[in-house]
Amino acid sequence: MYVLIGIGIGAGMHGYVPEGFFEQSLSTLNWYGVPLAVILSVPMYANAAGIVPVIQVFVAKGVPLGTAIAFMMGVVGLSLPEATMLKKVMTWRLIAVFFGVVALFIILLGYLFNLIL
Repeated sequence: MYVLIGIGIGAGMHGYVPEGFFEQSLSTLNWYGVPLAVILSVPMYANAAGIVPVIQVFVAKGVPLGTAIAFMMGVVGLSLPEATMLKKVMTWRLIAVFFGVVALFIILLGYLFNLIL
């Protein structure tokens, strides 16, 4: 089910998003591209297989690979439904520390991949 939803979102983005939108917003020329990708990934909730078609469209539209990977890691590792599930076993402060540390390292890895690839 998640794969079909991801394919549907990817197809919609491929057909309806203007050509230069992602390239301008999430390019390596903008220092805020990787953090923006991570912030935009938090409201989404999908597994790694379901987000792959979306990442494929990002890369096809010109988003750098490190930024796309950071978005993928953010979708899988940082999501609001995950925070609500963690609330049953953790305090809000510990959840905030968890999200902060994970987001920091996802952003650093996104910059590293953009530098290398």
